[in-house]
Amino acid sequence: MERLVVIGAGMASGRLLEHLFEAAPEKFEVTLFNAEPRGNYNRIMLSPVLSGEKSYAEIVTHDDDWYAAHGVTCRFGERIRRIDRDRRVVVGTTGEVPYDRLVIATGSDPFIVPCPGHDLDGVIAYRDLDDTNRMIDQPQGARAVVIGGGLLGLEAAAGLRLRGMEVTVLHLAGHLMERQLDPAAGYLLRADLERRGITVMTQASTKCIRGDGKVETVELEDGTVLPADLVVMAVGIRPAVALARDAGLTVGRAIEVDAQMQTSDPDVFALGECVEFTGQLFGLVAPLYDQAKVLAATLLGQEAAFAPKQLSTKLKVTGCDLFSAGDFAEGPGREDIVFRDPARGIYKRLVVEDDRLVGAVMYGDTADGNWFFGLIKDGTDVSEMRETLIFGPAYQGGAAADPMAAVAALPADAEICGCNGVCKGQIVSAIEGGATDLGAVRAQTKASASCGTCTGLVEQVLAATLGEAFAMPAAQPVCGCTDLSHEDVRRLIKAQELKSQPAVWQELGWRTPNGCHVCRPAVNFYLLADWPLEYLDDPQSRFVNERKHANIQKDGTFSVVPRMWGGITSAAELRAIADAAEKYDVPTVKVTGGQRIDLLGVKGEDLPAMWADLNAAGLVSGHAYSKGLRTVKTCVGTDHCRFGTQDSTGLGIRLERRLWGSWTPHKVKLAVSGCPRNCAEATCKDVGIVCVDSGFEIGVGGAAGMDVKEVERLVKVATEDEAVEWTVAFVQLYREHAKYLDRPYKWLSKVGLDWVKETLSDAATRTALVERFDLSQTIYQTDPWAELAVREKARAFAPIADLTLEAAE
Repeated sequence: MERLVVIGAGMASGRLLEHLFEAAPEKFEVTLFNAEPRGNYNRIMLSPVLSGEKSYAEIVTHDDDWYAAHGVTCRFGERIRRIDRDRRVVVGTTGEVPYDRLVIATGSDPFIVPCPGHDLDGVIAYRDLDDTNRMIDQPQGARAVVIGGGLLGLEAAAGLRLRGMEVTVLHLAGHLMERQLDPAAGYLLRADLERRGITVMTQASTKCIRGDGKVETVELEDGTVLPADLVVMAVGIRPAVALARDAGLTVGRAIEVDAQMQTSDPDVFALGECVEFTGQLFGLVAPLYDQAKVLAATLLGQEAAFAPKQLSTKLKVTGCDLFSAGDFAEGPGREDIVFRDPARGIYKRLVVEDDRLVGAVMYGDTADGNWFFGLIKDGTDVSEMRETLIFGPAYQGGAAADPMAAVAALPADAEICGCNGVCKGQIVSAIEGGATDLGAVRAQTKASASCGTCTGLVEQVLAATLGEAFAMPAAQPVCGCTDLSHEDVRRLIKAQELKSQPAVWQELGWRTPNGCHVCRPAVNFYLLADWPLEYLDDPQSRFVNERKHANIQKDGTFSVVPRMWGGITSAAELRAIADAAEKYDVPTVKVTGGQRIDLLGVKGEDLPAMWADLNAAGLVSGHAYSKGLRTVKTCVGTDHCRFGTQDSTGLGIRLERRLWGSWTPHKVKLAVSGCPRNCAEATCKDVGIVCVDSGFEIGVGGAAGMDVKEVERLVKVATEDEAVEWTVAFVQLYREHAKYLDRPYKWLSKVGLDWVKETLSDAATRTALVERFDLSQTIYQTDPWAELAVREKARAFAPIADLTLEAAE
């Protein structure tokens, strides 16, 4: 038997041993060194271990029994001092081991930013299980700063956040994962992370890390100081080549190898992140597994050659699907094809040059990624499919086919699992051989067994191959209380004339007698929107801010925002606000983006009394806490501005007085600009009106929060009365058809602006919508502050906001 010594028990060398033992189990006597005190485990899955979704035992690839079964001598936890090529021995800390063939698979070392304080206790890298365990050992509520907004840094940030820590990500570039994503996709990723409670700071350069023996703060070049109990460095890796260099092997940026993975010494081979081939370095697992296959053939005396392939990147960062392939940089002669579906968080961008697809970036829906990647690799002429290319293979050659046609259209050699190099044909063969579920396919082919991002695609291959024998997942239900979707619930409430929550629970088969915190607010809105006369609003089925009629802050105090019609106020109102701020020790008074004044830091017990004082001055609730009309922002229009074309202030006030107090699926913001200069920013509101000399241009579906979106033109009208009618009708149409918690732009992306235009263009339909809206307003257009400021109402309100009667008097 040949004596084979392997330095490094990572994923690449582990795959090499699998190939060798499968092909020639008796050929080699293997000694395996590893600096870590353990064998091969799936490093890609360290993130689920960090987040608590998996245990270390679940990600072990080769356990002690596996090594024992194959006769491997394991020297784990032992570092190599040197390689003596003249004597053909490896010198470890506990002695020498001779070799006939030597494989170096030392991987890479994390790069540590050499800023002052980088050696403090609490500054760690994120490369192995020991690093992961150090992060797990941090207490809940600890403050973590992750330096690096690439894949590894974001996975660390997500895991730490799920562990209950306060997490800030610092990234030097202008957007996250800039090597894999364009700015638009990077923005969507950032928005998703921020929704998960992770703070992201781009263009952030670390100046130093401070602390007395242990990390306390991180200071940026711009002077920002962030408190920190833990700093995770995830800014890149460097090939671990010191051992090879000291042994006299040829080393460039990494250990130089030929196509057979042979180094400058014919008896020494290398693979993995520590190698360099034709000037290239390798960090993704797919080429490492290709190297392992080639090296196994080389060691067995077979002909094989490593040829780097053009790679796509299909990743899952904190539950967000990402795909990129080819060259998606802008350039002369290139054309972008872009698809955006903000409601579902989907973005796709294709880059076409000379009728060839040269690059693709996808976020949120990557199902067609492999098909696009095939077009890039093959250099396919896409001119004939230009109009439908963005929609994927199912839409080529005519009308849209069944969704499974996209998978069916993939050729047998289409790569499904990039990590393990598994193509569609291999998966189909396994299915036809009896692997009829995901677990069986995974066991036979290793597809989806590494990072897991191709799991959905593997399931689609199963569905396309098995047909009706494979059950596809059902539509997303409202919550765990029911299998019905929001759309189903809303349709059934109308069709079955369900006019109370108990009727919904009973007739629609709710699993829990009274619903839960997820479904109750949605059902409450659907009932009050559809049956305003018959249904009585249930305050306990509302979110906390709507129950308390003020925005709760992170310290338990409240934010109070009086309504200012169209942003117009008076000296008397300002005095009342100033008096309230002084009387109730309000720490912060701020002008909002909606042209109102926000009193921040109000104690809960002071709310009814403050409301009473503000009501006495004629001020009512601004509903800044509501799923309803928030503000109507205006400019001064023809009242004062020399550019004004219409009375934008008057129209804004008229709209606000008409619409305030209306409950809607989500918050609604309006704006009216007096001329196309757009000082009121009407083009990024849910409804925005721009005044022109000939009338009023109404746009809908704008956004300026997590998503940034310009309004789409709904209609142009000649008179102010028409502008009010169309706006009210649009809001009522939204109230009657949108899914709860969908902003207007998300609803529009589902139903289509053309349908909305067609519906509202009928005068009778508009009139009916306006009448139904006004009917609802006769019941719900009330000021909750005025009601709850009196003693009797405050008594009922007390258990909700923990108020006292004394405070209400």
